[in-house]
Amino acid sequence: MNKLSRFLVLGCLSMLVSQAGFTQKNIPHSPGDMLPSNNVVSETIYSVTERTTERGEDFESVKRAAEQGDANAQNYLGSMYFIGQGVTQNDAEAVKWLAKSAEQGNASAQNRLGFMYADGRGVPQNDAEAVKWLAKAAEQGDANAQYNLGWMYANGRGVAQNDTEAVKWYTKAAEQGHAHAQHNLGERYHEGQGVAQDYAEAAKWYAKAAEQGHASAQRGLGVVYANGQGVTRDDVEAVKWLAKAAEQGHSYAQYNLGWMYARGRGVAQNEAEAMRWYSKAAEQGNGDAQLQLDQAEEVKRLAKAAEQGPADAQYKLAFIYASGRDVTQNYTEAAKWYAKAAEQGHAGAQHAIGFVYARGWGVTQNDTEAVKWFIKSAEQGNADAQTSLGFMYANGRGVARDDAEAVKWYAKAAEQGHSHAQYNLGLMYANGQGVAQNEAEAVRWYSKAAKQRHRYAQDALDAMKNQTPLAAQEKQSD
Repeated sequence: MNKLSRFLVLGCLSMLVSQAGFTQKNIPHSPGDMLPSNNVVSETIYSVTERTTERGEDFESVKRAAEQGDANAQNYLGSMYFIGQGVTQNDAEAVKWLAKSAEQGNASAQNRLGFMYADGRGVPQNDAEAVKWLAKAAEQGDANAQYNLGWMYANGRGVAQNDTEAVKWYTKAAEQGHAHAQHNLGERYHEGQGVAQDYAEAAKWYAKAAEQGHASAQRGLGVVYANGQGVTRDDVEAVKWLAKAAEQGHSYAQYNLGWMYARGRGVAQNEAEAMRWYSKAAEQGNGDAQLQLDQAEEVKRLAKAAEQGPADAQYKLAFIYASGRDVTQNYTEAAKWYAKAAEQGHAGAQHAIGFVYARGWGVTQNDTEAVKWFIKSAEQGNADAQTSLGFMYANGRGVARDDAEAVKWYAKAAEQGHSHAQYNLGLMYANGQGVAQNEAEAVRWYSKAAKQRHRYAQDALDAMKNQTPLAAQEKQSD
């Protein structure tokens, strides 16, 4: 007689016990232990303006030189008007003198003039004109202009959006040590935008910018260390860089740092410290951080209610601990609260504590105890428990093997529409275990399960149609 493929189920909880964690636009994307990156838009267009006092010249001397056609003086004079140093700030005058210098080929002035057009300062906003001047400066090797031109391509401003072209210009600026460009280039490698995804390259460029104090890059570097992307996973190093960015006020670094404290990764687990960083991030409008704060309050409220005895509150609190949804995952606490609710007759909790005993999660594994609770829940009509109890009888776990009893409980759950039970019942009919072999009944129950997209049911139907030996249908489901 063929060995049956039957499985233990935990219903809705089984879909959550394996998840807990973060994402970069998944930081990580692996269920359970990745840091969420929630990448923000790259740095905005950037303009560097040297302070004219470094030249040791006052406004009048710079103006005289500018009026005599000195391109450098015209650039400095435009910059003085731009920042209001030594003269009343005046964007129109800034544009006038920057334009004169730019026309003479001064790359710094060309970059600044491009910025003025992109930002609509002193002139009507005009992205095409901005790109024109930025390109002139970029071609001369001006790192600021190269960065800005890359940003324009990345955002489709004044040119068709083009990630590849953006990467090209970011790279030129990054290689000259431009921190913003290094960060954005790292981000492009991280996400695979305009270049093949390469975590090692992402980490390299994040590190270069992070060493210059760039907060977003520090946060990015912390993320790749936390997730082991392009570098050996190192939670301590992750916390180090996240803390640097968080101290600079980077809201997502603050959120991520709170996440690390909440889970004790790279630092001693500290809920109070986690809440402190979540609060700082939430004060800046970080929705993810606010959600963590709200969930923490909900857990406190639920815990207080659970202590007062309502089974529903105890069951919900246990579920939260088991799933790690709003708290650090803790199967011992989950088992504790499932047991309290189960003792009060809560059918869902009775099945859950039975499953916990069957798996040995937070308690010593004990099939006899599992069967005890499955029976209590199953007798209340809980379809998950009926399916799990059928599994225990079919496999002789915690009870003498009894295929007829297994069929009885599978049938009860199957009649309630439980897809796992329907598949298992079909398999019992197909193999003639606990019931007379009946292919028509097998097909009927497989079909019901297949309509619910049960992962093995359609395979079983296809095997029967093709007269594949029954052994080929024996897939283990978890």
